[in-house]
Amino acid sequence: MTHYRGLTWDHPRGTDALRAAAAAFSADGPDTLTWEAQPLEGFESAPIERIAAEFDLVVLDHPHLGDARAHDALHPLDALFSTDELTAWSDAAVGPSFTSYVLEGRPWALPLDAATQVAAWRPDALDAAPATWDEAVALASRTARVAPSLAGPHAFLSWCSIAVGLGEEPARGDILLSRATGAEALRVLRALHGSAPAGTIGQNPISLLERLRTGDDLDYLPLVYGYVTYAQGEGGVRFGAPPTAGPRIGSTLGGTGIAISRRCSPSAALIDHLRALMSSDLQRGLIPAHAGQPSARAAWTDEAVDSASGGFYSSTLTTIDQAWVRPRFAGYIPFQSAASALLRAGVTDDIETGTVLHELEELFHTARAAAATPERMPA
Repeated sequence: MTHYRGLTWDHPRGTDALRAAAAAFSADGPDTLTWEAQPLEGFESAPIERIAAEFDLVVLDHPHLGDARAHDALHPLDALFSTDELTAWSDAAVGPSFTSYVLEGRPWALPLDAATQVAAWRPDALDAAPATWDEAVALASRTARVAPSLAGPHAFLSWCSIAVGLGEEPARGDILLSRATGAEALRVLRALHGSAPAGTIGQNPISLLERLRTGDDLDYLPLVYGYVTYAQGEGGVRFGAPPTAGPRIGSTLGGTGIAISRRCSPSAALIDHLRALMSSDLQRGLIPAHAGQPSARAAWTDEAVDSASGGFYSSTLTTIDQAWVRPRFAGYIPFQSAASALLRAGVTDDIETGTVLHELEELFHTARAAAATPERMPA
């Protein structure tokens, strides 16, 4: 018998379904599996090579793959699952949830959970969310009950999502973003933050959504990672597409994948357990029933699953299908943290727009130059 340890993130969406499935796996034998949890901030920024050295299964976000590859921290999944299985899971996934974990032509994690940035609002305060960024800024100036998501890496991610909605994907060439698009995205963030309730700049998406649902000073979040748990039940918030300025919805893909660390010698039983987590039955059943947010399109389009979610899945499906996939080069995570800190300073301090954008480009070029290998972006 082998005991396996996994690390996920500390929220019901990240823990409950995994622990329920692990309890059944352990009861059936011959192996056992337990899941430990780290705070959201650790999930977003902790060095993946350190986590992979301590745990057998690791729940991660796709931008960690570059560092994972640089340290040879994970098993390639095409050595453990058949091509037919991997193709079927890729075809079944919502948006780019599966392809975001493909790097150098190989898959490195299975997309258990799918998420992207969406808009969230109180239905007792707004009949409908703003459709454009100009409308969102106007609402913020009228009510002072609107906030951008700026804590941790989210200032950078929000800036990138606004840019995508303006018609330009970041980091697709030698520059991070054109000066015109970068300046307009920063203008929007500054306008939103200028009227935001006190303290929102330091709140992560979970605490922002909690404040939106239960507080009395916040009505609308134009860009925040969607959590189905805040849409459910009486008093649930509404979720939908964020504002945009063009034909494409601007949103940055999140979600989580399960990876197998190099320290792990996976048994046939453990592989079967991961296979079951990707099955349509668990994606439509156990996972949403235990606060999870499945990655399978069959779950997102299941009428019963959507009804139990307060319409979360049907109202955000188009957004996740159009989501932008972040870079996955080695060193991206510290770059993301530094870029976000710089953008927070650009939003809150009296720093010229040109200076902020110049320093962002310098951070990007330095990080890319330091990467061990160039990244191949997914198709």
